[in-house]
Parts: sequence; C-alpha cells; structure tokens
Amino acid sequence: MVGADAANEAIAIAKSQPTLGVGLHLVLTDGVAVLPPAEIPDLVDASGHFHDGMARAGARFFFRPAVRRQLAAEIRAQYDAFAASGLVLDHVNTHKHFHVHPTILNLALSIGREYGLRAVRLPSEPHSAAVAASASSNRRAELETVLMRPWLRWMRRRLNAAGVRSNERLLGLRATGHMNESRLLAAVADAAADGVAEIYLHPASRNNLTSAMANYDHCGEFAALLSPRVAQALQAAELTPIRFADLGV
Repeated sequence: MVGADAANEAIAIAKSQPTLGVGLHLVLTDGVAVLPPAEIPDLVDASGHFHDGMARAGARFFFRPAVRRQLAAEIRAQYDAFAASGLVLDHVNTHKHFHVHPTILNLALSIGREYGLRAVRLPSEPHSAAVAASASSNRRAELETVLMRPWLRWMRRRLNAAGVRSNERLLGLRATGHMNESRLLAAVADAAADGVAEIYLHPASRNNLTSAMANYDHCGEFAALLSPRVAQALQAAELTPIRFADLGV
C-alpha cells in the first residue's frame, strides 16, 4: 500500500530482504489515495479517503468516463510511487480484491505494462475437503465467494489473453482474518496438490489495526505462521516457495 502511513518503513524492510517478491497492493477503497483530492474529486472525500461502498463505486467506474479517467490517474500514481521506491515489481493485486471489477483490471493491466507488470493475484478459492475444513463460519465471505465466481472466470480468461501470470488458487479467502493453526494446516494440505497456490493471511503483532478489520484475529494468524506444527507440515508436503515472478520460469 504505497500511500499508507508505514509505506516507507515497509519499503526499507523489503530492501533488506533482496530475495523477497514484493507486490503493489492497489488501494481504491477503504483507504487513502495517493493523488490530492482536487485531482480525483469523484473518488475521494476532502480528506483524501475513498468513498465507501464498492458496489456504488464499481458502477460509477463502469458507466462514467470522467470517473474512469480519475481512476486511471490514481492507479498510475500508485504505480509511480512503487517505481520510485526502487523495488522490483513482483506482482499486483488490490485491496479487497477490487481488481475482479473489469474496469479496474483492464486499467491495472494496461497501465501496468509500462511498469513491467508480469503477474496478478487471482482471488479464486476452490471447493475441496481441505478448503472446507479451513473455512470459517463467515457468511459474508461465503456470499462474496459465490458472487465472485462468474467474474473470476472472466478474470482468468482476461489474464491469459494478456499473457499475465497468476496463481491457480488462493487459499484462506473464506477464512479471511481467521487463519488459525488448524485452518493453516488444512491450507497447506490443499497446497500440496498440483499447481500453484497462494496461502492468504493478514498476520500482525496486535489486533484492531483498522475499523475495517476489527474482527480479524491478526495475532492468531501470526502465531499460526510461527507454529512448529505448520513448519513441519510445510516440510513434509515438500512445497516449493516461489515469488510471482518465478511463475512460468
């Protein structure tokens, strides 16, 4: 998140880990824009925060050319900020998977070509025994998963047509914010199948980071990543950790 408060610290940490694949997490909702409000008045309020309501924003992106131009300018500004960091662009995704929206994905791809874009996250979680075991009882996450299916099919075709690489599945989507040890172990078991999987978490050393993630158990996810049982499962599964840039190599 190049416009976030801790972006400079995150960039410094990333530069200390030269083998780390660092992506641009485009923020177009639930956050602060990079451009000043005067340049994108249809996207943000006077303080620079994006307007609430992804459905309403998505409709405006699709139907209003003036809003689309402002969206393109903000996306380009975030690419510019990432390029200015000196980091190598490993991949691109968006906050709350907003790039499932056709307008956002098309802009992210067309603008991204100028910045060396090669890979994009595909937020597609399969239906399997392991995933069912890892899923939480989050009804909203379940509903969002169902509603996203037709868009994800289009998104996969669009990425393939553009020659942009992606993961084949994203594990942990339906348990967002609640990937405890047992759910992470289930995700590792699923990742051991053929293909490229991304395991998806929001770990942190404290909870209540933002109002939008007030119910997330960041500390529980962090503890799960440090679990000896998870480390043993990863080793036993003989998984090969890669960066997005390694896809197709």
